[in-house]
Amino acid sequence: MADLSTEYLGLKLKNPLVPSSSPLSKHLDSARRLEDAGAGALVMHSLFEEKIEEEDANLDRFFHQQSLGHGEADSFHPTIPDNYRSYEEIYLEHLALLKSSLEIPVIASLNGTTPGGWVNYATALEEAGADALELNVYYIPASCHEDGRQVEDRYVEILESLRQKISIPITMKLSSQFSSVVNVAQRFEQAGANGLVLFNRFYQPDIDLETLEVVPKLELSTSEESLMRIRWIAILHSRIDCSLAITGGVHNATDVLKALLAGADVTHLCSVLLRHGPGQLAMILRALGEWLDEREYESVRQLKGSISQNNATDSSPFLRSNYVRVLESFQPPPGVQW
Repeated sequence: MADLSTEYLGLKLKNPLVPSSSPLSKHLDSARRLEDAGAGALVMHSLFEEKIEEEDANLDRFFHQQSLGHGEADSFHPTIPDNYRSYEEIYLEHLALLKSSLEIPVIASLNGTTPGGWVNYATALEEAGADALELNVYYIPASCHEDGRQVEDRYVEILESLRQKISIPITMKLSSQFSSVVNVAQRFEQAGANGLVLFNRFYQPDIDLETLEVVPKLELSTSEESLMRIRWIAILHSRIDCSLAITGGVHNATDVLKALLAGADVTHLCSVLLRHGPGQLAMILRALGEWLDEREYESVRQLKGSISQNNATDSSPFLRSNYVRVLESFQPPPGVQW
């Protein structure tokens, strides 16, 4: 049987299937089911910068500003209950629980947009036992006064500040909206990133035509979304030395194999597990092994990157020529007249 093991962020994984940040990691039972199904590692649900700041502001308002404007209340200050556990404390406790209960590596996820307290948060995650840190900078550059280089600098600044304070591996979750993905990937590697995750899925707001309000909308991914990520993995492979992961659109063994052939070290799974449950991971893993055995591959390592842009017999489909070929090959569906 083919050896499915891989290396990601310097961690030895038994296979390349890694459940990504999702509600499935919020409960020990579902995390155990993912491990039992064969997960190579687990990325925790995100610790959100905004939720920490909101909680701190609420505590300050309710427990420290009660006397403002009320002289008679100067001597009365409510105290925080002894059994109160903050959002950050709950996250850290759950991280420690997962680490003590699971045998697979546990990767913490930190989500925010500003340098601020990130260093303190990351240090706490390392102390709680995280094997690595996924840095998810979810930032929408909506100001006309901020150019592309400034946006990149924001990411680099956060990464560099964390790299100076923590020793565990850091992987940066990229947006697909950078104007030069290869260049910014190299900047992140130079700033200390041990890995890159391609690409963050920016959920898009919707407009309710009845209420005329902007409303949040969550759409789970489809396999078609993986193709853009696979393309950029193939282009980045051999251009940078850090680990590469694909996230978004990985739903079956076919998607996994394409990502590995392009050069990914691991593939993150989310939507497929939310739709079908942790047991789906075992089915994908079985199909992956069967495909490798049928084609007499000895290992995932032998497969990895063999059809990247650098290694492909014809690398042009990864570039502009693919665009031209696709447009020229389209034919109208049966029964449709142009």
